[in-house]
Amino acid sequence: MIRCRIAVFGAGAWGTALAQAFCNTHEVSLWGRDRPHLEEIAHLRENRRYLPGVRLHDTLGVQADFRAAAEQADVHLVVTPLAGLRETARQLRQLRPGTPLLWACKGFEAGSGRLPHEIIAEELGPDAPCGVLTGPSFAAEVARGLPAAVTLAARDADFAHHWVNVLHQPRLRIYANTDLVGCEVGGAVKNVMAIAAGVSDGMGFGLNARAALITRGLAEIARLARALGGRSETLMGLAGMGDLILTCTGDLSRNRRVGLALAQGKSLTEILSELGHVAEGVSTAREVVQLAQRHEVEMPVCEAIDALLHHGLNARSAVERLLARDPREE
Repeated sequence: MIRCRIAVFGAGAWGTALAQAFCNTHEVSLWGRDRPHLEEIAHLRENRRYLPGVRLHDTLGVQADFRAAAEQADVHLVVTPLAGLRETARQLRQLRPGTPLLWACKGFEAGSGRLPHEIIAEELGPDAPCGVLTGPSFAAEVARGLPAAVTLAARDADFAHHWVNVLHQPRLRIYANTDLVGCEVGGAVKNVMAIAAGVSDGMGFGLNARAALITRGLAEIARLARALGGRSETLMGLAGMGDLILTCTGDLSRNRRVGLALAQGKSLTEILSELGHVAEGVSTAREVVQLAQRHEVEMPVCEAIDALLHHGLNARSAVERLLARDPREE
């Protein structure tokens, strides 16, 4: 087994969970922007803000110095919200150019509509050694050592297979893929679908409606992925169907909770304030609809959620808009 030094950038729930998981076999340091928060994590051996109740490994290093974290690592793992990916990659390029980089951010960049790998290509160059870690994985379960499976996707198949072999854990199984676009589209758009599933469940529409929504949601995701150059079969795997099912049905899903609260009539401002975490589906909905329009891809569920989140449509009207559509071939 290859032992390496991993620097995890982002001390939220998912960054902490991945750092915890990889501590079993590697030397891991966790960096975050909030120094007092990091000091609390180091002292308590617990991330009470984002992962309360999870005792962190004694071997997990907590590092407040960005330069030190970057320069001591064999691989950089960026687990910030997507909004922080570009700046983090830019700083890493300046400190340690050429160091392998993985990211676990999901979504489309606000304003540009860029997928994460496009951001990385712009900041590090098109041939940078890099890939995405994505798939059905709630942070709280991974941090507790419960079994999960995720995908590591990279354009370079050798890179993907190498880091799968290095990072694979008995309780965190990792599978290689070369379809960056398909994996990232699946990871991004499933958050919008989870908001839709939360609205459906919150309005009491039942299990049949949820199953229909997930199925038609997967069709929308696959259409967009193909339009952007991804492969349909990717969406049948962990980064597509697996992530979609988990996020639409699991009670730990932040995006699903946004939908549940919208169904109760709460305002988006109130919901996000109560949530206390980033719900990527909120910003992703707008970018997805704009991309779909540019590529002439039909995405009615995403359009309804975008209208609900950003254009003043209420939950019942959004649902009625979807149900009133003419039938289509499957």
